[in-house]
Amino acid sequence: MRKLIVWLCLVFAATAIAGETPAWRTSTPEEQRLDLAAFGNIDMGSAADWGDVQSVVVVLQGRTVYEYYRDGDREALRNIQSVTKSGLALLVGTALQRKQLASLEQPVVELMPEWAALNPDPRARSIRLRHLLAMTTGFEANDGNGTSAPLAPAAAWARPIRAEPGQRFAYDNSNPAMVQAILERATGRPAAELARDNLVKPLAMQPPAYTHDIARMRTVDIAKMGHLMLADGQWAGQAVLPAGFAAQLLKPQSAGGPPVNLPYGLTWWVPSASTFFASGYAGQLVWVHAPLGMVVAITSTISPGSAQRGQALKLARGPVFQAAQKRLAMEGK
Repeated sequence: MRKLIVWLCLVFAATAIAGETPAWRTSTPEEQRLDLAAFGNIDMGSAADWGDVQSVVVVLQGRTVYEYYRDGDREALRNIQSVTKSGLALLVGTALQRKQLASLEQPVVELMPEWAALNPDPRARSIRLRHLLAMTTGFEANDGNGTSAPLAPAAAWARPIRAEPGQRFAYDNSNPAMVQAILERATGRPAAELARDNLVKPLAMQPPAYTHDIARMRTVDIAKMGHLMLADGQWAGQAVLPAGFAAQLLKPQSAGGPPVNLPYGLTWWVPSASTFFASGYAGQLVWVHAPLGMVVAITSTISPGSAQRGQALKLARGPVFQAAQKRLAMEGK
């Protein structure tokens, strides 16, 4: 019952914000002046508090209100680690929008028939695309820190199944590799081309670079991913994702577990009815607070120390959130 209530709250919030979320736009000079008044006191030079943070973009109701780049390079493509997984889920949505996939409930062995012979466990036949995105396949996985290298898709499918599909969360870097294989089979195109045509071009992003399973993107472009979620998949009058798909991604599928230990939807962490986020190792973050229409995108130094300190989430939930509240109060919102 608790999960149902949380999901209904999320759906309500997503629906309400989608109707109110302004389109992505450029700020006026007067808005920029007020933005500086609200956000100008954030001290990113404090090494003790924020020394791990390398870039920050804050979007409030469709426009950028604050940017910071420790290296001064707004155009740099930055390693976003497992935020890539959340981008992959958006790419699944574009395939659904184009009827190249029918549903998240499709059994994987129907989408990849040659995998059926790779795993003799009868439970493998009940694993659905949704289970891959939810990290609830039941496959044997030992990836508590979220840093294990993914297996090749066929090898990942052949692993022993340790739990009934849909019953247990286990973070698994091999799941996105299987999702990518499914996408490429369903569309007949490489995932990088799909991303270019179905997300990068419509959202006016810079083309990402890829190293194996990880994307490098501009910080402002991962912020656009969060804004697309707030806008229920709409961008510049175009339906990039099916109506209601964002709410599907935000429906909690489990109580979650390591490495974040918060409720998990479909590649997005959903700690409350008002907030959701995409997370990558060591402080790569797209943090969305729906009631304010706010998206905070942060990249950080990739190191065990940065992962332990967790500065990105503290920054988003602390000084940035407070500055956003101050900024909206200036307009009586």
